[in-house]
Amino acid sequence: MAGQIPNNPILDDGALQAGNAPQYKSAFAILTSLFFMWGFITVVNDPLISAFKKIFDLQAFHAGLVQSAFFIAFFVVSLIYFLVSTSKGEDPINKIGYKKGMSFSLGVCSLGCFAFYPSALAESYPMFLASLFILASGVTLLQICANPYAAIMGSKETASSRLNLAQGFNSLGTTLAPLAATLLIFKVFTTGTEPTLSAISSTYLITGSLFLALALLVWGADMPAYTNAKKTKGGLAVLQFPQLKWGIGAIFFYVGGEVAIGSWLMTFMENVFGFEPTKAGAYLAFYWGGAMIGRLLGAVSLNTEIATGKKYPMMAAISVGVFGFIYLITGLDIDGTGSIVFVGLEFSEVLFYLLFLGLNYVAFILGKSNAARSLSIFCVIVIALLLVGVFSGESKFALWALLSIGLFNSIMWSNIFTLAIKDLGIYTSQGSSLLVMAVVGGAFITPLQGFISDLWGAQLSFLTPIICYGYILFYGLVGHKTKEEIAS
Repeated sequence: MAGQIPNNPILDDGALQAGNAPQYKSAFAILTSLFFMWGFITVVNDPLISAFKKIFDLQAFHAGLVQSAFFIAFFVVSLIYFLVSTSKGEDPINKIGYKKGMSFSLGVCSLGCFAFYPSALAESYPMFLASLFILASGVTLLQICANPYAAIMGSKETASSRLNLAQGFNSLGTTLAPLAATLLIFKVFTTGTEPTLSAISSTYLITGSLFLALALLVWGADMPAYTNAKKTKGGLAVLQFPQLKWGIGAIFFYVGGEVAIGSWLMTFMENVFGFEPTKAGAYLAFYWGGAMIGRLLGAVSLNTEIATGKKYPMMAAISVGVFGFIYLITGLDIDGTGSIVFVGLEFSEVLFYLLFLGLNYVAFILGKSNAARSLSIFCVIVIALLLVGVFSGESKFALWALLSIGLFNSIMWSNIFTLAIKDLGIYTSQGSSLLVMAVVGGAFITPLQGFISDLWGAQLSFLTPIICYGYILFYGLVGHKTKEEIAS
């Protein structure tokens, strides 16, 4: 049975149609699985770069085109979506509903994954890049639907908290992806010592099947549709909101910085420390796993419905517990007989990470449950960690400083996104499409850092993302303000 969403905080014109409130919990549970899958498939690109670099004997810049093909799709598809919605004065997702939009998006994701099979048969790097473009097109549409869907399923005050929680499951996917993908590509589906195209296509056939299963699940699930028949103004009316205009740039630089760091950390570890790909993949899980820790902490910290006295003990328990989970899974490997064994890192190896974990906890306390304030504090810390990683030589402290950036990247997407779509009303999905379009930052910053790496080395290349976090700091301090906040 459908009814209006009571007191909807974002699409507050009262026209949205949704399921009854009791459906929200099960719908949100299904939604988190979508966040998990697109997080997983995005970070599979990191070991994929390493594999293609070896198979096709590519330079770093050309290997970085993996991320370009993936993230350019975000720009192209989002731009097309925006132009269609503004030219007709009718938002496609508002019309068909967020549920159908998510199901269709998952189907496109599965098609992109399945396209890896003919690409492997043709032994064509350009075909693989085209397959990644199709896959990323599905992820783009999925993000346009799923991010605002998570934000509007409750009160305005807890929107950032709710999106951080969903993003926590996204980070679970990004944490498991380097481990699973390196094991599948470099060990399970590879008979020799080097990765093969067959191993890559087999890995993507598995993920494509999972995307298809999720598409069918969402299609048949009892989830609020969130449809809106109200017309929007044509042209660029959505850009009347300053928090959105500056937020587009913030998303561009956030994704560019996060993806570039994640993409070149494996190369950094292989070149500077001589790590094997599987070992580098295990270390990389701490980078993406840190984002999971931070996002789960953010879900608690930014939730105004949780009493302060309960927040900080809960956050400490989550921080320690999730760290233990990451430490456990990064120690798993497959031996010569095909058996799963635990060969975990020496605990002394992760002591630096525990230090930064404590700093992350303190940063949340200083943020005082304020999305903009927390964003600014975290940006300052990331810039400091990048400088430490570049100028601390070939030390483990430098390595763990770079790996720990994930802890502080954690809340940036959710905080930027919810600050940017605040008070957009019927323009929410249009604004969402522009924000997702800005994900194209990953297509530019990653090869730029690869170019710097070819010139000056992997370690110095990590100066590149500082530009990104400088802009995000501006957004957290000034750029997020609405017209009303600026006027006051």
